[in-house]
Amino acid sequence: MLARTLEAAGFSTILVTNMPFWAEKVGVPRMLAVEFPFGHLLGQPHDAAQQTRVIRQALEVLETAEAPGAVVHSPEGWPVPHREALEGWQPDEPSPVVQVMAPQVREIMRKRRQRRA
Repeated sequence: MLARTLEAAGFSTILVTNMPFWAEKVGVPRMLAVEFPFGHLLGQPHDAAQQTRVIRQALEVLETAEAPGAVVHSPEGWPVPHREALEGWQPDEPSPVVQVMAPQVREIMRKRRQRRA
């Protein structure tokens, strides 16, 4: 919503996200997709070099995107396997909002898989 407001006022925006599917659904103008755990959109804690690379990638997408809805996937990787990173991030008990949303998200993903099949 904020990106749309800023874009309407003449400012260019870019979203760095680890949830590109959802960002595409809401229609962000430009996006850099990263394969990082939640809470670490620019990279690993205390890794200034990686964080700088991600910021530079985002700025490059901002500068070079030719059409609305541009999506670029970052080549940056996380040093821990994805499943291991998820397990390390997830709390033992899901939050109330996750308890409410999880069944809905599973249903959306199930329908999405069915459409692809």
